[in-house]
Amino acid sequence: MDVPMWVWLATIGGIAALFLFDFLVHVRKLHHPSLKEAGVWSTFYIVVALLFGAGLWWVWGHDHGVEYLAGYITEKSLSVDNLFVFVIIMAKFQVPANFQQKALLIGIVIALVMRGIFIAIGGAAIDQFSWVFYLFGIFLLWTAYTLAKESLTGSHVQGEDYEPNALVHFIERRLPVTDDYRRAALVVREKGRLLVTPMFVVIVALGVTDLLFALDSIPAIYGLTEEPYIVFTANAFALLGLLQLYFLIGSLLDRLVYLGTGLALILAFIGVKLIFHAMEKNTLPFINGGEGIEAVPHISTWLSLGIIVSILAITTIASLVASRNGSKPVKHAARAEEQA
Repeated sequence: MDVPMWVWLATIGGIAALFLFDFLVHVRKLHHPSLKEAGVWSTFYIVVALLFGAGLWWVWGHDHGVEYLAGYITEKSLSVDNLFVFVIIMAKFQVPANFQQKALLIGIVIALVMRGIFIAIGGAAIDQFSWVFYLFGIFLLWTAYTLAKESLTGSHVQGEDYEPNALVHFIERRLPVTDDYRRAALVVREKGRLLVTPMFVVIVALGVTDLLFALDSIPAIYGLTEEPYIVFTANAFALLGLLQLYFLIGSLLDRLVYLGTGLALILAFIGVKLIFHAMEKNTLPFINGGEGIEAVPHISTWLSLGIIVSILAITTIASLVASRNGSKPVKHAARAEEQA
């Protein structure tokens, strides 16, 4: 799919406008959104994402449309897993409820910019070296194993497990930080001296954390499409509305007890798909003499979409049933109520 430069620029401009709209409408006025507000705007951003997909389907054909839809659903489901850590970060830094929207949105924008760089690097690597698919596939299989192990042992993203990353530690140790949030300002001046606030530290923590999640989400979507434009737009629209989704289902995250298992299955499936794809395009001399392996099963995008949706539906229903029946203990060290 040859995407003209003006389409790239128009798309980036449109996404930037949506983030600006989000800031002006929701973040500029510091408040904690109600369940109704979060639900309405979450629905709005999902509809916008689906309309974009319909337009892409109409302009570039149903194959690319299905790739976008599968990628968007995968990225959106993986972003829900991010919310567990976001809840923990908010609680650990004791972010006031009214300031959380600002921290989340700025952190998400930082993550999107960094993801764009990752996507460009990944696309360039794939164009030059088809064996990169082997690395992506193996990495996703390992990630799936780790996630499944954490989920089944009940250790998935517990509050006490969160440790600030090296960049956050550097800021806290090397930069002067105020004792309070100063009305959600990022930097303040006192007695001629610039100080960063805890809000600045939280935004860095959120942005870097989401970037780390991209280490598995970017390879995952490259397992569904090789088009950087689709990879970027699916990621961008998945992150749009994540702010509202945080407040909509934040208190329900503990009920999604099998979410980690479901995501592990999805990552494992895409990992296998990537390895099959790498074998089809094989150029490594020590595998089949550097020739592609024709006998490898081909997994279509339609089949991928069906498997991903089925796994999400089954694990979500199973989670809600288990939570209602109390058949599985649900623990989370940082509940949304503790953030107020």
